[in-house]
Amino acid sequence: MLHVTRGAWGSRVRVWPQLSALLGTPRALSSLAEKMGVYRKMWNPTEPRDWAQQYRERFIPFSKEQLLRLLIQEFHSSPAEKAALEEFSAHVDFCTLFHYHHILARLQALYDPINPDRETLDEPSLTDPQRLSNEQEVLRALEPLLAQANFSPLSEDTLAYALVVHHPQDEVQVTINLDQYMYMRFWALGQRVGQMPRMSSVGSKRGFFTKLPPAERRYFKRVVLAARTKRGHLVLKSFKDTPLEGLEQLLPELKVRTSTLQRAMLNLTLVVSGLVFFVNVGMVVLTDLKVATSLLLLFFALFMGLRASKMFGQRRSAQALELAHMLYFRSTSNNSELLSALALRAQDEHAKEALLAHSFLARRPGGAHCPPEETCRWLQSEVESWLLAQSGCVVAFNGSRALAHLQALTPSIGLYPPPGFPRLDPLAPGTAEVPQAAPSSSDP
Repeated sequence: MLHVTRGAWGSRVRVWPQLSALLGTPRALSSLAEKMGVYRKMWNPTEPRDWAQQYRERFIPFSKEQLLRLLIQEFHSSPAEKAALEEFSAHVDFCTLFHYHHILARLQALYDPINPDRETLDEPSLTDPQRLSNEQEVLRALEPLLAQANFSPLSEDTLAYALVVHHPQDEVQVTINLDQYMYMRFWALGQRVGQMPRMSSVGSKRGFFTKLPPAERRYFKRVVLAARTKRGHLVLKSFKDTPLEGLEQLLPELKVRTSTLQRAMLNLTLVVSGLVFFVNVGMVVLTDLKVATSLLLLFFALFMGLRASKMFGQRRSAQALELAHMLYFRSTSNNSELLSALALRAQDEHAKEALLAHSFLARRPGGAHCPPEETCRWLQSEVESWLLAQSGCVVAFNGSRALAHLQALTPSIGLYPPPGFPRLDPLAPGTAEVPQAAPSSSDP
């Protein structure tokens, strides 16, 4: 039940019971703050605690076309086997297309009332409890889609590490106020350790005394964010090539901060330039114009204050511009567009898992007629070893899910396309013709 309280300063809606499924407890962000305090006490942490147990990569690092070519080269080299695998792949595409189209339609119907980018006619505005209830339904419906798309949820401990630790390679540093947020959740896939691609050349260059950053760092190929501020709405966004320590840069409400080293360098510059100005100009004014010392010091303090305000303001503006350019290049999809992108990715991962299960079980003595538990373990072990050999990435393959996908497809194999299925004409290339105006009766 929702409890609404009204006071002298307006109305306030308490929605903690509705958010219990999202946050676990009403003090979930307080728990996050406590874990952030633990990381602040650590000396130079380089990764979250027990990171190998917290995050397990499940994303298959090949496109469906790449995977199909690899499977044909290794397991289906004869023309008949190649044709059979390509026919099976087409059948998988046909079956999964309608399945995920239905899922996407249901998600869009849930999200449409709270979609901030809706281009259709406005509907009656929702109350805060109704909006929060809709947001909760959307996030619950997104969970299985994200799991099938092989996104891994980032734990609260990982988020605490990302909010506290600032990597020296990040030229822009930000800070957030947890009290402004009702919830924030992250999912990621495609963990990499290597040199980060530079997204923008805008911003300040590193100084002479600045410590050179390490050449490699941990980042993700894709990150999905779901966050809500107390005065805002649900924000759904997807980003690419995001470092682990830079997750807080993706949040909707933040402030650009100047690092301690940069503040020290700016203050040193101000002191040196101020002393030079005072010696060369101030002493001349003091001796020649007979200005009182106290008045001269007052003017000097005002001058230095204005100069400091201008220098720090210019620095923050440059960092804000750098952050804007970085987010511009990293952002891949927002809000309702993200739902479509996730449905396509989940369909692609579904097809890849079915192809792997089909190819590996075909070469196993006994096929899938062994006990299901034994078959799942064997399939998981074989596929993980093969993916490691082919890509160099450690992937946690879900053997039981892949086997279920294959068993769901098996009864209908050979029915692609189904009898009587309509065939549409392909789209003709070229631009549409502009209708010509009818000739005037005055023309000869």
